[in-house]
Formats: sequence, C-alpha cells, structure tokens
Amino acid sequence: MYKLRSTSRGRRIFSDQEGNKRGKKFGRLKNPDNPDDGCDQEEGGDRYNISRPSRSSNASVQSESSPAPDYDVTDPLMVLDNSTSGAYEPSTTSTSPLTESPWSCHMWSPHPDHDQHNPSSDVSGNALLGSLVREEGHIYSMAAAGDLLYTGSDSKNIRVWKNQRQFSGFKSDSGLVKAIVIAGKRIFTGHQDGRIRVWKISSKNPSVHKRVGTLPTVGDYLKSSMKPKNYVEVRRHRSVVWIKHYDAISCLSLSEDRSLLYSASWDKTFKVWRISDSKCLESINAHDDAVNTLVAGFDGLVFTGSADGTIKVWRREVQGKGTKHFFSQTLLKQECAVTALVVDPEGTLVYSGSSDGLVNYWERENSLSHGGVLKGHKLAVLCLATAGKLVLSGSADMGICVWKRTTRLEGSEHTCLSVLTGHTGPVKCLVVGKDHKSTAKEQQRWILYSGSLDESVKVWKVSEEGPITMEQNIDNQVRHNGTPVLPLKSAPSFSNRA
Repeated sequence: MYKLRSTSRGRRIFSDQEGNKRGKKFGRLKNPDNPDDGCDQEEGGDRYNISRPSRSSNASVQSESSPAPDYDVTDPLMVLDNSTSGAYEPSTTSTSPLTESPWSCHMWSPHPDHDQHNPSSDVSGNALLGSLVREEGHIYSMAAAGDLLYTGSDSKNIRVWKNQRQFSGFKSDSGLVKAIVIAGKRIFTGHQDGRIRVWKISSKNPSVHKRVGTLPTVGDYLKSSMKPKNYVEVRRHRSVVWIKHYDAISCLSLSEDRSLLYSASWDKTFKVWRISDSKCLESINAHDDAVNTLVAGFDGLVFTGSADGTIKVWRREVQGKGTKHFFSQTLLKQECAVTALVVDPEGTLVYSGSSDGLVNYWERENSLSHGGVLKGHKLAVLCLATAGKLVLSGSADMGICVWKRTTRLEGSEHTCLSVLTGHTGPVKCLVVGKDHKSTAKEQQRWILYSGSLDESVKVWKVSEEGPITMEQNIDNQVRHNGTPVLPLKSAPSFSNRA
C-alpha cells in the first residue's frame, strides 16, 4: 500500500518505508493465474516491467488494447514506489474507487446489461474517443485554444494537436514543461528551470511558433542585478534577484481581464507579470513551502495552494500604474499538501484537490465559507477542471471523477456521475472544451483531454446527463437479478455540513 511521506522540502510523495524513493518502475502486477501475463517481476519485488511496443518518432493514435508502458515517475509531487506488499494495482475486474467507497450507495446503479468493465463508455453517456501518443515523456501540462491543443512533457517539447492529429510543435532550450497558458496569439510556458518562455504564432503560417522572449527579459534581469537592493536571500549564503524564480515553475494563470500573468513556483513565491510589456510587477512570499497551484479568480482575488497544506487568498488592488496584492485570509490549513485549484466558470465556487484524495470547495455567496468535501479518489488529486455544471478531478489512482453540481437554497451539492478509467499512469492535467457537435435538444456535452504520466493524452466525451435523466433510457427502473430498483429521486451531496 502506498503511504504519504514528506520530502526534505515538505512536498508529499508516495512511498514505502524502505528502499530507494526514486527511480523505481511502476506498472501492473503479474497475474498469478495467467502464466503468459507478460509482466516480469524483478527479484525483491521492487520493480515491475511491462512489455511495450517499439517507439516511433511519429505521433499516432494509440490502440486502447495496447500494453501499458512502464515509466519512471520523477515529479517531486508524485514519486510512486511499490511497498513491500507489492505495487498499487487498480483492479481491472473489481470496481472503481467510487463503487468501492461508502458513498457508492448514493449512486445510480447501472443496467445489468451494461459492460461495467469497458473503460470506453459508461451509463451517463461518457465515452473514450481516442488517445494522442507521441511517446516522448510524461505529460505534465496542457492548454487549449479554439481547435488547438497544446501539450507539454519532460522532453522539453510542446506539441500542438488539431482534430486529434499532430499539427505542429516547438522545443525549448531546457527545462521540462510544467505549465502552459494562452493569451491571444502568445503562448506562455513555465519550466522546471524556473523560467517562463514566451512564444508567438506566425502570422504567415499558423503552424509555426517562434520564441519571442523569456520572463524576466534579459534587459530587466541585467538592470535589476546591478542594484544590491534587488537581491533577496533565499537560503543561507545565497541571494537572487527578486524578479526571477530560482526553482521550478509549478503553475501559470491569467487574471480575469487577461492583463496580468501569475506564476507560482516551488521557491515558495508567486510573481505578477504585466503582459503588455513583460514587466515583473511584484513578488509575494506566499507560503512556508512550495507553491503547487495558483488560480486567479473573481473580484480580483488570487488563490494559492501549497505543500505546506494551506490555501491562501490574496486581494489585488490597483495603485497608480501598478498593482499590489495583499493577504486576505486562509481558506484551508491541513497536514496534506494542496495540489490543485480551480474556479468554476460562473465564478461562484472554488475547488481544491489535495494529496489525501479529497476535493474541498468554498462558496462565494457565503463569504467563501466551506461548502463540503467530494470523496471519490484513493490517492492524491493532481488536477481539477470545470465546465458548465461539471467538475472533473484527476488523480494518482489513474481515474477521473466526473461530478455534477446542483444549486439549492441551502447551497451547492455534488453527485459523482462516473469514474473514467483507461490511463495506466497518474492523471496529471485536464482540459475541457465544448463539443460543438452536440445539438440544442441535448444536454451540453464536452470534450475532455486528460494528460498522464503514461505518456498519453486521452480524449473523452463527457455529458452533464446524470442518473435522473438516464432512467428514461431503461423504462424508469433498473432490475438486478429480477428485483426492481427504483431510481434516485434526488441527488445527494457529499457535504460536511452539520
């Protein structure tokens, strides 16, 4: 079983109590009932290898039946080690984390004719459309603009996909790609080396992306380095210029008016950049440990989540030609690292994911009071996304929970519609866009992209259609072994309200 521990820098990782904490292989355990399983366990139980197809330099759409790749998990937030009892293995024949949990009794039961073990579809109409595979490293970041999807990996490459086919790509000099945001025709990428690189789409050829700068700019960095007052001490006997991150970029986010770029880093700070002239306006010492996630929200508020287990709220105030951020409040303080933050499209709720597998949320209309907890994962929640009434959470347990939000007089409630399975590695990033093929008569459908440490991006179709509307497809009742089971009349909420 995996256990959480803290690194010397405070970030939580998954490990056992003995053996090397890094560099181990993570894969599927050999099935003792099948001698031809193809998984070879090395002596000592520390490593599991899986046969994999030969690599190809050409991008392709991966067959869903292809063997799962083995890989090394090197992200400090996500080191996966197998314990003395063996590596973690999501059962392919049992149930998802949702149906194994005590909250599964609230869920709509599928029709007995439905194939519960087919990851390509489920009773709520969600379906796996395909996979985008380049096999050049773990997928750490994604962003979408129009019909283009940008993916970043530890190969230093940024790939551009269109209609589930590779459209173009470009490469940075160094530093794996940890974050991507798009502002108009400019693309900002955050890297492991602490730099933010700026790219621009060519006006003559939309498939060509040219690097036009780095944040901070060379001129600003040299100018700042000339003055001793611009240096800050980051550790004993080491000082750096305040406008530059000295550790990995973990997150990038745009302000509501898209005039400011926020960058969060493992150096415990977040910085504010003015997009128009690439100036660093401010650097805030935000947390006692690495800042893992940041999102710019409503009313000029900025939310930051850290490995120190806290979520803090910062208030933006305009001062002359500049801007200043002030600490407002602490939303959450816990032992587990905060790993993901997102604000819903209507700007009414803030969601957080953490290394204990929980999703917390806060309600804007109630002065950011705590609304409840969503419980559907066994391992850390690594990414969150929202679209319409849906909230999607990706986890180190390799599953994606699809939650639907309903608004009631007493507050918001959430129901888990389904758990999407198919990845063979932790789900690191999620991006959602509208499905323009859905008709006006149908409930809104969405296209979901999920990036994983299994080196693939999967493409899903997800729907806001829930358990209540699905009853119409099975004559208003479900039968199990001849016993009628009435459908839910109201969707419950996984809330911790008193």
